[in-house]
Amino acid sequence: MNWTLPGRLWRNPQNVWARRALFQIHLWAGVGAGIYILLISVSGSVIVFRNELYKSFVRPPLVVEPSGTPLTDDELKAAAKRAYPGWTIAKVWRVKNPNQVVEIWLEHNQKRKQRAFNPYTGADLGNPDPAGLRFVLWLVDLHDNLLYQDIGRKVNGAGAILLTVLCITGAVIWWPGIVSWRRSLVANWTGNWKRFNWGLHSALGFWSFAFVFVWAVSGIYLVFPDPFTAVIDYLQPDEAQRGLRAGDEVLRWVARLHFGRFAGWPIKTLWFLIGFAPVILFITGAIMWWNRVIIPLLAEEGQLRRKPAAEDATAVSPAEIFTGLTTPAAPSIEASPYRARASGAAHPPLLCEEGNISQLED
Repeated sequence: MNWTLPGRLWRNPQNVWARRALFQIHLWAGVGAGIYILLISVSGSVIVFRNELYKSFVRPPLVVEPSGTPLTDDELKAAAKRAYPGWTIAKVWRVKNPNQVVEIWLEHNQKRKQRAFNPYTGADLGNPDPAGLRFVLWLVDLHDNLLYQDIGRKVNGAGAILLTVLCITGAVIWWPGIVSWRRSLVANWTGNWKRFNWGLHSALGFWSFAFVFVWAVSGIYLVFPDPFTAVIDYLQPDEAQRGLRAGDEVLRWVARLHFGRFAGWPIKTLWFLIGFAPVILFITGAIMWWNRVIIPLLAEEGQLRRKPAAEDATAVSPAEIFTGLTTPAAPSIEASPYRARASGAAHPPLLCEEGNISQLED
């Protein structure tokens, strides 16, 4: 039966060329962005509880025994420069309590160092923050800036755009047709691990789509806010509004949805758990990529390497072929990685990347 393009997309989308092209984009983009997705997903899940982690790691202010007259800021800067030659003093943080340590920030080649100094002796007392708090701050910097300040933040924005593309292409690829769409909502174990892997990827992608898509779009906004605010300014000019505009409130919620900063512990726990969904999607997608791309390449390379030995074993002389005493053996279809089934089909079925269960090999 010949269907129009909308009908084919509705009933049997696996045979639509554009959908196959989107599958390739989704496959290679997902594999290429895999490490990035792992880092951002895991760090994002953890720092959902950043405030709670801060409170658990914060310690009382560090104090020292008074000994004489406290050093001036210039004397403390001189002590810091002696301890860290080549570094410049960016800030000296002194509190009202004269017995509390003085925190000095130093900079060198776009790097920053924070150290605590004895306000009486100028001795370096180490990092003013506990190790646990420094780890949380490191995770936040990794998630926000990829540990590379403004450049890393822009790369992070590009990664959010790539994740948005993965969400859109994944949503198109997920649709298996009107007949079988319900079975794409769950991952059923039927004894075929490749089929289960596809089902897990498909089902998890469906149920986590809204979350991952919101995180991706809000990630773009947090790095590149100007296009979003420009749209709000166009729809709701400042001069026509009084107070907070509806569009501004929408953008506020975009940030809240990204970090799960609303409704307390239940939402934070949900955000934490679903934050690992992209990790599982990457792993299952990488397995499909390995099965579809790497294994056939390895099989083909293995056949090419075995070919000279096979030719030596079955070699015949030109005279024998010419006189008709023997003929070269025809290549066996069983040697092909895409061998036909024993059913005698006219052509071997392709390994179906879209998860058409009727075509997946056991």
